[in-house]
Amino acid sequence: METVEIKCFDFGSEEIDYLKSVDPTLGEAISRLGKVERVIIPDLFTALVYAIVGQLISVKAVHTIWNRMQDRFGEISPHNIAMQTADDIQGCGITMKKAVYIHTIAHNIVQGEFILDDLHELTDNEVIKKLMTLNGVGQWTAEMMLINSMERRDVVSWGDIAIRRGLMKLYGLNSITKEQFDECRLRYSPLGSIASIYLWAISFE
Repeated sequence: METVEIKCFDFGSEEIDYLKSVDPTLGEAISRLGKVERVIIPDLFTALVYAIVGQLISVKAVHTIWNRMQDRFGEISPHNIAMQTADDIQGCGITMKKAVYIHTIAHNIVQGEFILDDLHELTDNEVIKKLMTLNGVGQWTAEMMLINSMERRDVVSWGDIAIRRGLMKLYGLNSITKEQFDECRLRYSPLGSIASIYLWAISFE
């Protein structure tokens, strides 16, 4: 089995110091947690499949399914996945709907109907719009691609339950409105993705 190329989201003391300066409450949490490593998947197709698998299921379930897929199919590449059937993909433990989405996207890429590498030339909003033309890819999935594959630096996803939970824990809130969320997102800008990495960590503390 080929190992998937992985690395961690690149940030350091400059980014941390900035977030501490704009939000002392977040700054205290950052000091407590220290450097949080966020593993990313640079290969766009692999990351996209991982994001689709991860829709609305637990982190533990994602890892189980992902390991199964790698064991069965080897490298998670468009050619490898397009060669499988939707039944084969579903057999790794995901819904048939997700299996069909993944198989169709792989087929579209192999046929040249969707060129993932073009995403690198687009703005964040353009990437989201482009990815959302694919069946099975909504805004959350596209935003996870921006952070977890493309290392775009200013993404805070309203659609991510764990990020909202992290914000509520950080500020002692029982609930959070979109307006409150947007205030935080604007405060963290242009380093929202690094804030998101810490909000995930706070959420799972």
